[in-house]
Order: sequence, then C-alpha cells, then structure tokens
Amino acid sequence: QLQASGGGLVQAGGSLRLSCAASGRAPSSYTLAWFRQAPGKDRDFVAATSWSGGYAYYADAVKGRFTCSRENANNTVYLEMNSLKPEDTATYICAASTRNPVSGWAPDHFYDYPYRGRGTLVTVSS
Repeated sequence: QLQASGGGLVQAGGSLRLSCAASGRAPSSYTLAWFRQAPGKDRDFVAATSWSGGYAYYADAVKGRFTCSRENANNTVYLEMNSLKPEDTATYICAASTRNPVSGWAPDHFYDYPYRGRGTLVTVSS
C-alpha cells in the first residue's frame, strides 16, 4: 500500500515536500511515480524514480523545480517541489509499477501503475 502526504496551501514561489510511504519494502527495480490531477483536467505525469535511485524522469512542466528523493530505511519516496506556481495546484498521487525504464518502457502512463495511493491536495495561491 502507498500513502501520500504533505500537501497543503502555499503561496506562489514557495515550496512543499510530498511523501509517499510504502507499507512494505519494494524491490529496487520498481518504479515509483507521481501524477497530478487538477479539477476538471486530465491526470498528468509529474515525475518517476526507482527505489534504488538509479534514474529519475520529470515532466517538462516541473523540470528544474521538482526533485525526487528517497529514504530506503523508511520505504519512503519524496517529491520536493520548489518555485511553486498556481498551475501546480492539483491532487498529487503516488503510484508504483513493477516495470522499469531500463527496458525501454516509458514511465509516464498512469495505467501502467497497478499500485496507487490516495492523493494529497496541493494548492498554490497567487
């Protein structure tokens, strides 16, 4: 099971750190991703990383502002969000997949992630 937390209200230009805690130890080859969905909009890919930290992918909209990190001892992956913009307002969802981009798989499709946590709401005020 996955549990996302850390959302809240922040002013534009501010920062937040989201956490995604797994109830058990995931193999290092698993991919852990963040998606987000704003009201009335489609769900978008945000970022993906592995439990081993061997790679990280980011959507163009967040590249340079968001960073994935992990704390293996606590089975937790973080999404550090800096320079937040009002358009970052959304419910952020963490999800896990057994697939691995090393094989050529693109990690940005939500349907490839069978393990999904409940979202955490991020609101960025202007």
